[in-house]
Amino acid sequence: MFFPYFFFDPTMILLIPAVILAVWAQAKVSSTFRKYSMVRSSTNLTGAQLARMLLDANGLFNVRVEAVPGKLTDHYDPRSRVVRLSDATYRSGSVAALSVVAHEVGHAVQHSHHYVPLVVRDAVVPTANIGSSLSWIVFFLGLILSNGFLLKVGIILFSFFVLFTLITLPVELDASHRALKMLKNVVVMNEGEVTMAKKVLSAAALTYVAAVAMSALQLLRMLLIAGFVDNR
Repeated sequence: MFFPYFFFDPTMILLIPAVILAVWAQAKVSSTFRKYSMVRSSTNLTGAQLARMLLDANGLFNVRVEAVPGKLTDHYDPRSRVVRLSDATYRSGSVAALSVVAHEVGHAVQHSHHYVPLVVRDAVVPTANIGSSLSWIVFFLGLILSNGFLLKVGIILFSFFVLFTLITLPVELDASHRALKMLKNVVVMNEGEVTMAKKVLSAAALTYVAAVAMSALQLLRMLLIAGFVDNR
């Protein structure tokens, strides 16, 4: 039975590439953001000013811009229609900060245009949240009780979380694509700074790639442990 050895069974080897990718992606994000945080943009805009400019340029006058505590806690809240900027970006005029801000505005633009992958992702969120929190509990119970039905339920629940990570990737990539277009065409950021911004956003995208890899390999591991895939 796999349960007593669940955290140290041979299927753990599957997670090693994803763990390495996740660690590398996080390090890449930190180093890239830090590097371009030292480069002040020639636009002479702060993150808050840029957010307001880009929102207004897209006709999103009713979307507010607010400051939130923390570093890189930036996000767009579609329920409140607010772009929230962290301490690292709200008052900063660095290329790195403006890149992150433009990305979050990209999400606001997606929301206003009813961007299909975003709509699908938002629809999956409630089930994905349940899947991420309950799937392993149900799966463990299935292992303890040797109950195939519970194992299948746990795997199905976790599959919704995997689906969420898969849908999130194109949503984030599209937001970055929109961000670069806005920086180039609306703010008229120079070509050198746009290239820097692209590096910042590309580094951030790696974290979502790592999330997909980790969740997909975790799902495969569940299947192997449950005996639904031949692991010999």
